[in-house]
Order: sequence, then C-alpha cells, then structure tokens
Amino acid sequence: MSPIDLRRIRDEKMNQLRKGQNAYAESEELVRLMKRAIEKEKLPVQCDATSSGYWFIPLSSSKTS
Repeated sequence: MSPIDLRRIRDEKMNQLRKGQNAYAESEELVRLMKRAIEKEKLPVQCDATSSGYWFIPLSSSKTS
C-alpha cells in the first residue's frame, strides 16, 4: 500500500474518531500514523492493542452518571 493511500485511510479514521466513533487499524504503519495524528490533535483516545490490530476508542470529555 502506498504512503498516499495510508494517509487517506488515516484521515478517514481520524474523522471517525472526531465524530466519536471507534476506529480500527491493523497495519503497523497505519497505527504509527494514527498515533502521531492523535497526539498532534490532542484527541482524548484510548488505544487498545489486540493480537490482530489496534482499536482507537474516543473518550468522552464529560461522563454522565
């Protein structure tokens, strides 16, 4: 997969996170790009590693009881 394709996929997954939706990535390069973008935007996201890939789960800024 070319770097341009990975950046396009990263952008789509980042849009999912901004909307409060979970995002999944299995390629190490895509995970690296995602982590870098999340850190740059300071998005509150939990990253869960599984044996098959990574789940990026947005954290709500305010939790309701």
